[in-house]
Amino acid sequence: MAKTDENLQAAFAGESQANRKYLAFAKAADQEGLAQVARLFRAAAEAETVHAHNHLRVMGGVGKTADNLQAAIAGETYEFQKTYPAFIKQAEKDSNGKAGLSFQYANRVEQVHAALYKKAADAVAGGKDLPAAALYVCLTCGNTVEGDPPASCPVCGSGRDRFKKID
Repeated sequence: MAKTDENLQAAFAGESQANRKYLAFAKAADQEGLAQVARLFRAAAEAETVHAHNHLRVMGGVGKTADNLQAAIAGETYEFQKTYPAFIKQAEKDSNGKAGLSFQYANRVEQVHAALYKKAADAVAGGKDLPAAALYVCLTCGNTVEGDPPASCPVCGSGRDRFKKID
């Protein structure tokens, strides 16, 4: 792999992480009553998204939806089969319960995501979109559900009020 290709991958990862970090920083600033600082963090986060998307586009990382779904299925499956099980074991070994719980939540939800992507891939392969349905995400663990959220999250046990509707 050419060094520039490696640099594009590193830049994409860095910009993506910066976006998420700045959104978390904005949330903290909002909670502290610092509305304009929060707005600055959100603006910078949006700029980091522009950078990440530019790098991904140059890398050829976005294709047709059918191909993108297969890439998403492969990524989610790798995470729940390989990445998170190893992370969970290491967290247990290190007696880091908070990290272990975070990894366990992610591991279970990646399985949900893979199944949802598979359902979407099957629809697209049949020349169709998914049927219209509300989508909700649990703000505690990230569990993603179609239709009305459950009374309690099957992954983390949080109540229905912790689910955010995705538009």
